[in-house]
Amino acid sequence: MTQVLHPHAHAAPRSTSARRADTLTVVVCAYTTERTADVAAALASLAGQTRRPDQVLLVVDHSPELLAWARATVGEDVTVLPSTGPRGLSGARNTGVAAATGDVVAFLDDDAAAEPDWAQQLMAAFAEDDVIGVGGGVEPAWPALRPSWFPPEFLWVVGCSYTGLPTTRAQIRNPIGANMAFRRDVFTAVGGFDTGMGRLGKDAAGCEETEFSIRAGAVPGEGRIVLEPAARVRHTVSTDRVARTYFRRRCLAEGRSKALVSGLAGAGAALSTERDYVRRTLPRGVLRGLGQTLRGDSSGAARAAMIVEGLGWTAAGYLSVRLRAALRPGRRASA
Repeated sequence: MTQVLHPHAHAAPRSTSARRADTLTVVVCAYTTERTADVAAALASLAGQTRRPDQVLLVVDHSPELLAWARATVGEDVTVLPSTGPRGLSGARNTGVAAATGDVVAFLDDDAAAEPDWAQQLMAAFAEDDVIGVGGGVEPAWPALRPSWFPPEFLWVVGCSYTGLPTTRAQIRNPIGANMAFRRDVFTAVGGFDTGMGRLGKDAAGCEETEFSIRAGAVPGEGRIVLEPAARVRHTVSTDRVARTYFRRRCLAEGRSKALVSGLAGAGAALSTERDYVRRTLPRGVLRGLGQTLRGDSSGAARAAMIVEGLGWTAAGYLSVRLRAALRPGRRASA
């Protein structure tokens, strides 16, 4: 019988002493036949690890065509599962967690490829008993040249590590969803990903890993989440995501998603990282872009302008949901 993970279930917190992190399950969630080449590359990267995963799960999110392709194509070392949750990334991830047997459950996006030592670097970070989650570095694989107007401070728009993140192992609030891992007992303690949040197909929503990480970190006695930049993956940036229209849409969706997290976890926790990002990282990025323009890089001003525009669209998305919630007291904000 498939275990159903309630997104907000709680159990008694467990001691962080002598926690095992010996075995690893990797979950790859996929939803469309348009990405079969990427899925194959992701699975091939797992097969080439210096520290092979003990279990690899490919969860297909409500696509009969993709499920048939996966069952006919992938090797015996990969278990193919249909998602048993609601349509969307959160439901697929929860299906993977329910089927996982490893002490650690890692998540790799279906359009990302792990570096050969990725699993080894992730597992090394769990050597400290109080580490409950680990995020890795996510490098963009651009379809051609990186757009000259695209500011590095906004690489999160394409699901990648951005300027402002730590460059050495450090504690963080939440990892990037394309490359993250948690101890399996954390899901037992706090439940799964909230199926009311997260991506559904090609939409630009997100933040389900943020909400989950805040929930996990709030349980007394659980532990901390760290970033290990050396655990690297390369994340494919599709051609549609290098357009300014996508940039704006993704920023707007991020703001809406952050508002939903604020409604669930409180603005203090939901925006703790973002406040420093807005106060420090973005102003430095604007000044850097303007300085580059003065030194002869004509694209510097465009990057500075996109930082301002990106912040504006993100703030607009956040405020639109919070205002809607204020006008409908007692009801959960909905994007």
